[in-house]
Amino acid sequence: MKHTIRLATLLFGLWLGLSGHLEALLLFLGALSTILVVTIAQRMDTIDRERHAAHVPLRLLRFWIYLIGQVIVANLRVIRCIILPGRTISPQLFTVPLPQKSDLGRVIYANSITLTPGTLTLRINKDCILVHALTREAAGKLQSGNMARIVPDFPLDEDA
Repeated sequence: MKHTIRLATLLFGLWLGLSGHLEALLLFLGALSTILVVTIAQRMDTIDRERHAAHVPLRLLRFWIYLIGQVIVANLRVIRCIILPGRTISPQLFTVPLPQKSDLGRVIYANSITLTPGTLTLRINKDCILVHALTREAAGKLQSGNMARIVPDFPLDEDA
């Protein structure tokens, strides 16, 4: 039951944040759609088995803030490459270690690399990721391992 309430709260909060509507009719329809989605999820029996369906641990929140910052900084670097095209672009193909043990942690790390402008995950192996970077600077940032250290590995502890 706790998972159901968390999921409903998370979904309704997401709906409210994305819609921005506070009229009574729209709030009612948003709540109704939330109840419908949670009911379908319960009937599919996914809520109780999915341990982190609506649980956002502190480590994951910290990672999201870090990733948003990296995306902003990388966007500025890509803009610089566009404005000064001849001097700053130096494509790099390299591998970075993959310290995450769970499949979910590995996917989050690989997707985080791809979400950061100027870098792209090309292949995931058991112990490393093949990455393409637009600049040496972007390659160096990834090779430093800062992102790998902050990406949470799953399963996460309940008290994280």
